[in-house]
Amino acid sequence: MLFVHGNPTWSWMYRRALGAVAGSHRAIAVDHVGMGRSDKPAEYPYRLNQHAENLLALVRKLDLNDVTLVVHDWGGPIGLLAAVREPGRFSKLVISNTAAFRSERMPWQIGLARSPIGGFLLRGPNLFVRGLMKDCVVHPDRITPETRRGYFWPYGSWADRVALHRFVQDVPTAPGHPSYAHLVELEEGLPKLTDKPTLLLWGEDDWCFGKPFLAEFQQRMPHADTVALPAGHLVVEDEPERYCRALADFAG
Repeated sequence: MLFVHGNPTWSWMYRRALGAVAGSHRAIAVDHVGMGRSDKPAEYPYRLNQHAENLLALVRKLDLNDVTLVVHDWGGPIGLLAAVREPGRFSKLVISNTAAFRSERMPWQIGLARSPIGGFLLRGPNLFVRGLMKDCVVHPDRITPETRRGYFWPYGSWADRVALHRFVQDVPTAPGHPSYAHLVELEEGLPKLTDKPTLLLWGEDDWCFGKPFLAEFQQRMPHADTVALPAGHLVVEDEPERYCRALADFAG
């Protein structure tokens, strides 16, 4: 099982999920360049294509096959683009609160985060991670002080937060964007994955990737099973027991 996180999280987000499947599966969780324990270079092509190729390089290096791919947020486009490019290595998909197609649904918060002032707010007062803890759950009482420290830990300085802004800037919104063609490649390549058992494991109260995104995945991947949970964007923290149980049951 290959776990792929988004922004502004890191592999630690999957700590409970790893424990839920480690007895029956080889479980691998990555940190994208710029995130978690990975290097955080100031100058780097923080683009969808680069992240997908990094993930494929790992898959090839470890010669992974029969992979159950687990994705969330930006991990969705990254992981699913890798699967579209080498579908023979992937056997099952678990998709949570993400997108893999063009959409005009961009919350104003994301638009602000892409701007220069947004870059200051993300990299200065670390507003993105603060917002994650506050606005991306519907059960804030489940975010313990230890959990907060875990999410803040990799992003302790301005330099450490470079990718938090660059990931948001890489959301492709128009044909002229450098990652737009790769998003189209992913969208048009989704039919390559329709033969794979798929679980849409969704926090249905997500202000960013809410019910309309779930509905579009259901339309594009009608073979998929759905488990919708009363959770926000950070579904793995909002409903950890039910998330892990659904994940383990699906993985088999």
